Amino acid sequence: MTKIAELLDQGKTLSFEFFPPKTDKGRDRLRETITELEPLEPSFTSVTYGAGGSTRERTVDAVTELNESDSITVMPHLTCIGHTREELTELVGAYGRQGIQNVLALRGDPPKDAPDMEPGDLERAAELVELVREVGDFSVGVAAHPEGHPLAPDMESDRQHQAAKLKVADFGVTQFFFRVEDYLRFVDEMERRGVETPIIAGVIPITDANQIQRFAAMSGADMPSELVERLDAHADDPDEVRRIGVDVATELSDRLLAEGAPGLHIYTLNRAEAPRAVHENLELVAA
Repeated sequence: MTKIAELLDQGKTLSFEFFPPKTDKGRDRLRETITELEPLEPSFTSVTYGAGGSTRERTVDAVTELNESDSITVMPHLTCIGHTREELTELVGAYGRQGIQNVLALRGDPPKDAPDMEPGDLERAAELVELVREVGDFSVGVAAHPEGHPLAPDMESDRQHQAAKLKVADFGVTQFFFRVEDYLRFVDEMERRGVETPIIAGVIPITDANQIQRFAAMSGADMPSELVERLDAHADDPDEVRRIGVDVATELSDRLLAEGAPGLHIYTLNRAEAPRAVHENLELVAA
């Protein structure tokens, strides 16, 4: 297992994000997706996390299975919400005993099916970073929101909070976004606040326009009107929507790398086709 901080020291990274499957069919599809993406030799992969009991267990199962592959470095997500300090310490310790050396520390939001869940012993991601470091020798990342966290009261307090947690982390991974300028502005604002932590750019290839618009609304990401119009014009043609999504993600990724982003984190939605196409396009651009 390799620490992500060390990988970033060696050069630009390419990584993929998966979510834990809810059914046996979903588990089989995730395995097929991993099999298709593994030959691309990703720098690392990540697995998302929910605070609810069954979701939590599915995340642990998916992380354990990924970790059994010698060729894949896996980073589990972990949230403060709904957990005692003791539960978090136990879970991080279990990951460490498996040889896992990377964790993405998140504040987290209550699951939709349990909006009244107790907040937990820790309130902020920075506290979880500290706990993970107390448990073992991990490389710890945090989430970054170039367009601001949707729950932040104002942009200034948002920037102060994000800078504080990035300073104590080894790296950041952004929420997906659609404008290079939003990422560059965010990085500049963090640097002005003394942040030297590398911030990996999150990119999502659009394969289902309605789905991504819902995700964007929940996360505070703004979809440019011209992109929405392009997608709406082909709403009855899924293949063309996917083609547009791959082209947009490729152009965004190429510009991000050219502007100095230390890595790309591709949100796969547990599908291999679009991430593979973006990867192939980037190789053609590089050639």
